[in-house]
Amino acid sequence: MSADADTKSVTEVRPGATPAGPPVGARQDSFAARLRRDWPLLVMAMPMLVLVTAFWWVPALGNVIAFQDYNPFSGGILGSPIIGFTNFAQLFGDPQFIRAVVNTLGITAFQLVFYFPVPIALALLLNSVVSGRLRAFIQGVVYLPYFFSWVLVVAIFQQMFGGAGLIAQILRDHGHSGIDWMTNSDTFILLVTAETVWKDAGWGAIVFLAALSTIDQNLYEAAAVDGARRWRRMWHITLPGLRPVIVLLLILRLGDALNVGFEQFMLQRGAVGSKVSEVFDTFVYWSGLRTGDFGYGAAAGLFKGLVGLALILVANRVAHALGERGVYSRS
Repeated sequence: MSADADTKSVTEVRPGATPAGPPVGARQDSFAARLRRDWPLLVMAMPMLVLVTAFWWVPALGNVIAFQDYNPFSGGILGSPIIGFTNFAQLFGDPQFIRAVVNTLGITAFQLVFYFPVPIALALLLNSVVSGRLRAFIQGVVYLPYFFSWVLVVAIFQQMFGGAGLIAQILRDHGHSGIDWMTNSDTFILLVTAETVWKDAGWGAIVFLAALSTIDQNLYEAAAVDGARRWRRMWHITLPGLRPVIVLLLILRLGDALNVGFEQFMLQRGAVGSKVSEVFDTFVYWSGLRTGDFGYGAAAGLFKGLVGLALILVANRVAHALGERGVYSRS
């Protein structure tokens, strides 16, 4: 028997046997070796780590005042007495808080249905534009409102849909009574959703355009050869390719359910009243910061964070059950 045959018989793994480990000479790099190799990446990440530590992790320790009768002028965190869950009991018994939570969840649910699909549809439309120059022009136009402040956005909508706005003037010129949508509490949820779509949909489409660029174009060519038309290619190739990104962003949006924005609602609170415009962030401002009851406001903020965490965990588990990776993979 030749030497090659002897070597093969020794190294061959028998069926059912445990595969041999790595060669004797192979080993993982030590911590010092990886540090020498990856130090440029660590240096680049250091400024962001410092910012996150200074403005997120360290301030998060201040949530302890939610369990205190906190007074910043006499004792601060270390000198304020512990009152347990008193702030939370007061919070859950406050009708204004219940109204704010109901309004926030209602607006979030409405925008999940009528806003969340808009960036997806916009990305599909932009991706179907053949001319590169035309596509770049449309992208620039739809991205631009994202960089406007909410003050400017509300002012533009006021000029369009207010009682003295363009649409009301056109209706009056044609013998109809003017309509003031900016002060109509019954349509306020439609108004804020329209503002959000106009401002953020173009920017939100960027993520989906990036996901579309990763889909193998050979799949479209093969489907076209098999006779699949545009709608069938979109249904069987494009949307499955976007599904992981859609699930990921949907989970993150659910985790951010109690954060529908502060400035947008604060600017329009006086026009429609607090009954429909009071959301979680404005409640924290009016009931916590404006009154100086910082412990009460911290309790509301901590409740918001815990609800967001719970929604992310539940949505991620549902994603795993549906076969998606979600925000993080299972252990």
